[in-house]
Amino acid sequence: MADSGRLPGSASPTLTAAPPQAPPNTNLRLNGVDIAVIVVYFVIVMVVGIWSATRASRSTVGGYFLAGRSMTWWPIGASLMSSNVGSGLFIGLAGTGAAGGLAVGGFEWNATWVLVALGWIFIPVYIAAGVVTMPEYLAKRFGGQRIRIYMSVLSLILYIFTKISTDIFSGALFIQISLGWDLYLSTGILLLITAAYTVAGGLAAVIYTDALQTVIMVGGSFTLMFIAFSKIGWYDGLLDHYMSAIPSVTVANTTCHLPRSDAFNMLRDPISGDLPWPGLLFGLTVLATWVWCTDQVIVQRSLSAKSLSHAKGGSVLGGYLKLLPMFFIVMPGMISRALFPDEVGCVDPAVCQEVCGTAVGCSNIAYPKMVVELMPMGLRGLMLAVMLAALMSSLTSIFNSSSTLFTLDLYHKARPKASERELMIVGRVFILVLVCVSLLWIPVIQTANSGQLFVYVQSVTSFLAPPITAVFLMAIFWPRANEQGAFWGLMSGLVVGLVRMVLEFSYPPPSCGQRDQRPAVLADVHYLYFALILLALTCLIIVAISLATAPIPEENLYRLTWWSRYSQEPRIDLTGSQVTSDVVNPDSGSDSGHLPNPSRWRIFHFDQQSAHPLCAPPFPHHHHPETGPRCMKVELENTRSLSSTPPTYQTFGMSGTPEDEPTFPCPSFNLGTLEDLLNDNEDTQHQHSNNTIISSNVAVLQSQDIISSSLQEGS
Repeated sequence: MADSGRLPGSASPTLTAAPPQAPPNTNLRLNGVDIAVIVVYFVIVMVVGIWSATRASRSTVGGYFLAGRSMTWWPIGASLMSSNVGSGLFIGLAGTGAAGGLAVGGFEWNATWVLVALGWIFIPVYIAAGVVTMPEYLAKRFGGQRIRIYMSVLSLILYIFTKISTDIFSGALFIQISLGWDLYLSTGILLLITAAYTVAGGLAAVIYTDALQTVIMVGGSFTLMFIAFSKIGWYDGLLDHYMSAIPSVTVANTTCHLPRSDAFNMLRDPISGDLPWPGLLFGLTVLATWVWCTDQVIVQRSLSAKSLSHAKGGSVLGGYLKLLPMFFIVMPGMISRALFPDEVGCVDPAVCQEVCGTAVGCSNIAYPKMVVELMPMGLRGLMLAVMLAALMSSLTSIFNSSSTLFTLDLYHKARPKASERELMIVGRVFILVLVCVSLLWIPVIQTANSGQLFVYVQSVTSFLAPPITAVFLMAIFWPRANEQGAFWGLMSGLVVGLVRMVLEFSYPPPSCGQRDQRPAVLADVHYLYFALILLALTCLIIVAISLATAPIPEENLYRLTWWSRYSQEPRIDLTGSQVTSDVVNPDSGSDSGHLPNPSRWRIFHFDQQSAHPLCAPPFPHHHHPETGPRCMKVELENTRSLSSTPPTYQTFGMSGTPEDEPTFPCPSFNLGTLEDLLNDNEDTQHQHSNNTIISSNVAVLQSQDIISSSLQEGS
């Protein structure tokens, strides 16, 4: 795709070059309405962030990093969308669409079915395993610490040098082109505001603000899309004008200035295509599986769901939303080239340098150029808010997930006795460290601008992500895979990927008119094909080494693979602790599950009140002729807390009369009595509207640390 718009080996007659023209002034002149829209946007985002921060406990690891596991399907789906569609996608996807046509939209459409795999295949296993982070899952699955540490460090590196840096660069590029503001000042302010509500509110603030920003992004982007289509004459006009979008200044004896002949084809030639169709269908799936099914930024949103049903619903909504960028990002990018061929489609290095400060091409300015030239006063402020929303939503997601990885997988392992308060402080401080590193990285991104930002991100991903995808697939679907096979598969894949990446940066693609003299592994093997090859190689190494070494005992794999996700057998974690059967059947499509195993819980707090909310209808209670209704509340401590972090809690409400109090003495309520209550459940049960199962003996309410639990008759 780096060669988009260039047909190697072909030539055309020299075109008469018009003298270079100075680029028009692209700085927006904001009026009062524009400024008001931007101010209102920031105020609303901060209000939503503060409000959402109060909805989930931020004083516990589960509350801060997983939003108390209380999220419903619609904010999860919206957050999946906005976490992925950052400012980098607006700039990069529109730019690649301007340079090469529709095919890049396949990157978005491929995500739809991979998101279904997330909800129906990967999330049930992660929930059954009881994990918070993806490296934690690999540690439980394979044992040892070297895989977990390697995955955490590699993920943080990828976040900083691909996701955070590209999003910051894209947002700064948009602001600089449209407003003419100082690059560092505007970026610094955005980063500080983003970090502020991420630090304050944790994942709950991130998800709810993401949901708001998704509405802003989709609404504003569709507004620009309709304006652009009306300007060019709708789709028929795009067909005509795009294919004739030739800059007035060209390079002699080349065809670089001509739009691709297959610009409106989604499936392109498997050999000469800039996005060959086998690579788009299969190689891209390797990268998409890493992004959507194993990457902490995405999976963390689904793990925050209040039930598996909501996690699946969020995946479905996210999949539908990912159909939209083709229409409000890729096609507007193509329209931008058709309307402004001299700027967006420039090929002469001197002209490009003057237009956008980059000699290799200016396709990255396609989207902000549309905003500057087409949006009327008032709506310009809206579109600036859209880009700010894209930048901030993506950064908040990465900040929170990076903080989770560092705190739980690295810091907590180095200091296993760290207190809850210490972990919270470390998680927040690390976000500030990311902000500083991101600001320092801006000059590097400026000098490394290749003119095809989206291609840069995808190619780097294809060098590093396939081994990770291979390890997760083998971990979930092949119980015979062991730690030795997984580790050396990762290491081998890393070495091969780094070799390709070093070659890629050492031999950049030829400029327009130059002969391609790169090694065959670069010139003839597309990066999407390379991703497939690297995946297959890693899987073969995992299989070979695993078969040559001892297998992992079955008792260490309960609820850690696809085939054992239903198991209720006690699991001996390879990390050394025993884990009894999980509270929830993770593959259940409803909110029903299993009784809490009393061996996992101990009494944390006991309270008896005469007017506790648990006693409110339809919750059962008994009336005493003298004292009226009584209700007892017991909070139990989960002795198998997530990630070995400080304990999380489950609330039980017990109703009864004062005569029953000797059965539940206060405060010396013992676990044996509770177990008897749970197992002696022969009374008629009632279904509450919120899917909480109620019995006349005990009501098991939804917990903040598990998906759900309920009483079942005859348990």
